[in-house]
Amino acid sequence: METVSEIIVDTLVKAGAKRCYGIVGDTINHFTSAVRQSKLEWVHVRHEEVGALAAGGESYLSGELSVCAGTAGPGSLHFLNGIFESHRNGAPVLLIASRIDRAEQGLGFPQDVDQIKLYEQCSVYCETLSDPEQARRIISLAAQAALNQRGVAVVEISGDIFKTKIKDSLPWSVHRPKWLTRPADEELDTLADKLNQAKNIVIYGGIGCRFAHDAVVKLGQHLAAPIVHTTRSKEFLEYDNPCNVGMNGILGNPAGYRAIQTCDLLLCLGNDFAYTQFYPEKATIIQVDIQASHLGRRTPIHMGLVGDVGATVEALMPKLKERSDKKFLEDLLERYQKDLEQLQERGHEPDPKLIHPQFVAQTLDKLASEEAVFTADGGSPMVWLLRHLRANGKRSFLTSLSHGTMANAYPQGLGMAKANPGRQTIAMCGDGGMTMLMGDLLTLVQEKIPLKLLVFNNHSLGFVEMEQRIEGLLDSYTGLKNPDFGRLAELIGIQGEQVEKAGDLESAMKRWLEAEGPALLDVTVNRLELVMPPEVTAQQVSSTALFGLKAILNGRADEVIDLLKDNFLR
Repeated sequence: METVSEIIVDTLVKAGAKRCYGIVGDTINHFTSAVRQSKLEWVHVRHEEVGALAAGGESYLSGELSVCAGTAGPGSLHFLNGIFESHRNGAPVLLIASRIDRAEQGLGFPQDVDQIKLYEQCSVYCETLSDPEQARRIISLAAQAALNQRGVAVVEISGDIFKTKIKDSLPWSVHRPKWLTRPADEELDTLADKLNQAKNIVIYGGIGCRFAHDAVVKLGQHLAAPIVHTTRSKEFLEYDNPCNVGMNGILGNPAGYRAIQTCDLLLCLGNDFAYTQFYPEKATIIQVDIQASHLGRRTPIHMGLVGDVGATVEALMPKLKERSDKKFLEDLLERYQKDLEQLQERGHEPDPKLIHPQFVAQTLDKLASEEAVFTADGGSPMVWLLRHLRANGKRSFLTSLSHGTMANAYPQGLGMAKANPGRQTIAMCGDGGMTMLMGDLLTLVQEKIPLKLLVFNNHSLGFVEMEQRIEGLLDSYTGLKNPDFGRLAELIGIQGEQVEKAGDLESAMKRWLEAEGPALLDVTVNRLELVMPPEVTAQQVSSTALFGLKAILNGRADEVIDLLKDNFLR
């Protein structure tokens, strides 16, 4: 006879889970006792949201199962935002969401929450373990769903069930089959005909190209087609790609944007980019995705095919004519080279007393390991990562692009560093994101996690401030009164340092990266920094001018001068 807790832990270990992130408490005490006696490592975080983000960071990087567990009611609710993030970025995470004892449910008892109603919208599997005899079966199915569908599985368990003893007679287990999916031959024939007849083709690759770099690049070369990547697929398509012309979207570059807007046929491969306004209005659009539900949901398409990107391209290639006319590709490659030069110029630091965030990101790109892992907070740190850090096939990147949450960077980095202690892991944090979940800096100390935190300290919610100004509004409620994060880190046992001058940055960053344990570098960066889109519209210019007029009328003329000097007169 074994307890349900012991059976659950054994099932998780056999499914490949190595860590469980959470905070202990009454309803899971028997579960955590079983964890203590197993190979499953408990990572004691200070806030459950951090636990969910850390588990998701680990699973996103490794592709393996990680686990979260929390106490009834408030404890399990705290996981919610991190679980949404993990589900949307495709991380296989399993949440053990405990509930009060069954005898007390439905009676208005303190801390009782029906978590199924909450978590079913952000999971691929969400069930209640209602009978102790279901323990191994339900956990196996949950882990199997998370791993095979790349998402979050949630199992709600009442506290009294954990300590129940059962025979556990049936050997339920987790299966991870490998399969290939591609369109039918007649659909591939039709696709090949369209590609062979089109004049200017652009390949738009998304996260579905994660394991298909070589196939997509080969297709681009065969068709003389520029390859544009989404923000999420930067890591997988940017490197070793002679057809790469950059990124589309508000955070993209002119060559990537122009390629999409001027093509005759756009071939979307594993691309679920959400913003309809960045798709072409007149081109033929063909989409290939592993999920039929994704076809045509972002923009109207002319043909939709279901298939794994790699398998589909491999089956398609023999049907395609090789193109010799490369003018369209070469023109965009030339424009892309100018884009790279302009980005490099944005990182030039002419004033030793002022630090632009682009300069910080480019210095980091130069000094960081060629095999580093990077995370970035939503907002401007995410922009500097996407625009200024090089993908090389060895580095890994994770930002909150599908969920768009604050404070994701160092919690995700915590899980990535915990799972890969020999690999340099760097979290690019905004000062707003850092202060939102700052308590888990203590987890880095307690768990001895060698995460490197880089704080872009502009004393504001900078991306929001920029958005307000672009809309012609005076910025409101965006200012932050921050401590010296370097000194704060030192007080809790983390190597910390603050940099306020550009001339001091490189030496400080070297010390920070060479630190043995966790380390924090607080860099005071220019507050009045605009994130320039790939194409500046008349509306954006007039809106920024309107902000300038309002600022002058409100006695803030100095800010207008600084905004012009730091962004347009450099």
